Parts: sequence; C-alpha cells; structure tokens
Amino acid sequence: MARRIDVTGAGGVRLAAWEFGDPPKTGQGESLPGVLLLHGLMGRASHWASTARWLSERHRAAALDQRGHGQSDKPPRAAFTREAYVDDAEAALEQLGLAPAVLIGHAMGALTAWQLAAKRPDLVRGLIICDMRASALGAASQREWGEWFKAWPVPFATLADVRKWFGEDDPWVERPNPARGEFYAEVMAESPDGWRPVFEPEQMLRSRETWVYDAHWEELAQVQCPALVVRGLDGELGRAEAQEMVRVLPRGQYAEVADAGHLVHYDQPEAWRAAIEPFLDSLRDT
Repeated sequence: MARRIDVTGAGGVRLAAWEFGDPPKTGQGESLPGVLLLHGLMGRASHWASTARWLSERHRAAALDQRGHGQSDKPPRAAFTREAYVDDAEAALEQLGLAPAVLIGHAMGALTAWQLAAKRPDLVRGLIICDMRASALGAASQREWGEWFKAWPVPFATLADVRKWFGEDDPWVERPNPARGEFYAEVMAESPDGWRPVFEPEQMLRSRETWVYDAHWEELAQVQCPALVVRGLDGELGRAEAQEMVRVLPRGQYAEVADAGHLVHYDQPEAWRAAIEPFLDSLRDT
C-alpha cells in the first residue's frame, strides 16, 4: 500500500512524496540508507512503484511527484525552472530525512538528480542516471514536442484508447509497445468528457524549455559521488554519449539494458534491477 508524505517545495509549492514498500520495522527506518526516486517529464511517482518496493527490502525509498506532476500542486504561476525542480528535490531529501541518499532519476528527473548532486554533495552519496542526455537538444526538439502535444486525441474515451494510442497509434511509436501504453494510462485522470492527462501540457513545455537549449556537461563534471549511467539499447541516450558522460563524471560507471527503450525501468523491470543492483551494493560498503 502506498503511503503519501507531503513536502513543501520551493516557493511553498506542495509536493506529494510516496513510499510504496512496507514501512521499516520500529527503530530500523533511520538506519536504512535513503533513496529518492525522481520521474521524468510527464511521469509520476507511481511509475517507480515496482523499483521502490524492491528497494525497500534494504533501503528507505521514497518517490516524489515533482511540481506540476502526479498529485503535487500545479499552480499556474509557479516556477518551472531547473532551479525550482532542484530545490524541490533538495527539500524532499531534507524533510523526509533521507540524506545522504542515493538519487535515482529517469530522463528529466536524472538531470535534476545530477544537478542536485553537484550543488549539494553533502546530501548525495550515489547517483543513478537513467536515459538522459547531457547534450543540448535544441529548438527543433522543442517545436516537435509542441506539435506532438497538439496531436494527442484528447479527451480519450476510455483507458483502453489511451493504451492503444500511446502503445500503437502515436506517430512516435516505431513498433507496438504495450509498456508505453501502460505508462501513459497511469498519467490520465477521468473527467466529465473522458480521460485527460493529470498535468498541463503547457507546464510540461515550460519545464522542458529550461533545459533543452543548454548542455549539462559542466554539472556532470561537478558530481563527486559514485554515479551510474544506464541506457536502454533502444532509448534516447546513445551509447557514445552515455560513455562520454561516464568519462566526464569523476566516478562514473556504465550499464545498458537490452530490449529496453527510453522507459528502461518500466520496459524491463527485472533487467533494470540487475543493472543497478551491483552499483547499489557497492555503495553499502562506502
């Protein structure tokens, strides 16, 4: 059963953090190493539920609905800057009592994780970067995303329609991908006229525009803790760039997951666990 813990983020934005595993036995919670899981753009904490339950066997793991996502606040005038996202993750670590923690981030959440690790090395003892590029994506990428949002046939009549469109009919899907359909079904909510995303697409574009025009190699080089870069073989992070990220990280390591796309932890949960477990085990000895 999921347990919600409210966190106050930057600018007073209310954030929802979640623990998905069984609560630690009395007196053990403070002694377990902390983990904070950060989803990507349009994601939500529940996308980490399987990973969090597995981690909770030996860690105190919490996943955060980042601002504008999931059940966290979506105030129209809130800041959706890189600084706000990083400050939110910093607040979550401190208010949940997880630090020094391992940060595990997917896509945009991975960027937030390594920027926080660079900013506050005292709070972060390890870092896992899942399928996030350090290079600039550029204006064309942002335009493509804007057009993609406009192409969504919202409202969807049923969740089955959501699964089919994102898993099969979406022009960005090269071949049927049921996991992708399930991923997007999880970020939909029922409204009077059908199913719509729990986030505002305009806020997602505002969030994205704060990082797509810039490269983020400098922050990578400032990360002092051990870091693991993980990519799916069919994901958005290419092998050459991933290996360059490992080279730039002072204590970088590399892993890849076969038969996985961008949603590595969601596509192939068992292979994902196998890829990160040795790294997590190595941190227990430090």
